[in-house]
Amino acid sequence: MAQSLTRIISDLHYGDKASLVKDLGQIAPLLDGASRVLFNGDTLDTRPGPAPDHTARIVDDLKTFTRQSPAEFVLLTGNHDPDISPHHFLELPGGLFVTHGDIVFDNIVPWGRDALVAGTLVNAERNGLPSSADKLARLLGAHRRACAAIPQRHQAERHGLRYLSSFLTDTLWPPRRVWHIVDSWRTFPQRAQRLLDEHRPQARFMISGHTHWPGIWRQPDGRIIINTGSYCPPCGQLLIEFDDEHLSVRRVQRKGGDFHPGRVVAEFALTPAHVSA
Repeated sequence: MAQSLTRIISDLHYGDKASLVKDLGQIAPLLDGASRVLFNGDTLDTRPGPAPDHTARIVDDLKTFTRQSPAEFVLLTGNHDPDISPHHFLELPGGLFVTHGDIVFDNIVPWGRDALVAGTLVNAERNGLPSSADKLARLLGAHRRACAAIPQRHQAERHGLRYLSSFLTDTLWPPRRVWHIVDSWRTFPQRAQRLLDEHRPQARFMISGHTHWPGIWRQPDGRIIINTGSYCPPCGQLLIEFDDEHLSVRRVQRKGGDFHPGRVVAEFALTPAHVSA
């Protein structure tokens, strides 16, 4: 009997002018053969913005697309779509822990214009948390409430030149923000490792997105941190697929505007393995 196949992608940013996904049909080849598909956050932007009609349209597009697909869809929240789903993370057999990834940063987007306000909102939310057996679930809920209070900026702009100007202002100006971007890429694996050490020591894999920098990092204790990148240029995308026994990481190839599973860049056995404390 053929095993069921699950695929994971993230950071489509559908509806954002910078996204390469202008029509959700472009990602249909990524779903071929999968019985379940996980969208791991920032699928689109549902935060308050000046163009609610646009937001409503892209949400309807997503609902139509998922309804028409034969695969089962699971949507996880991200910092741009904090209310798209009640699910902020998933724990799957084989030691897989899946979450968008912004939880590793106390200010959600250390490279962005909203870093200061995000840090203030997250801190206020965390200070009000009751004790809980699952602190991570509480922390992710706090992050999502903070994200929902931060409005869209350049993401809501529909005019090309105004979008570019707003993007540069929000993300790359002043120039020290470039250092914050590079530093977030550099420190993400270690931050993810600390998150697992504190909250999910039994996890063997953490699969995330958020920073838009795709990569695979094997930690000294054997854990694997994987970031699937983004469908906004320039860094590229990775696709995760797994069944009951194996997990593969594949490049995503663009052919004629559509996105297809590309070559396998890493494979792992999903069997019990020792992870040191």
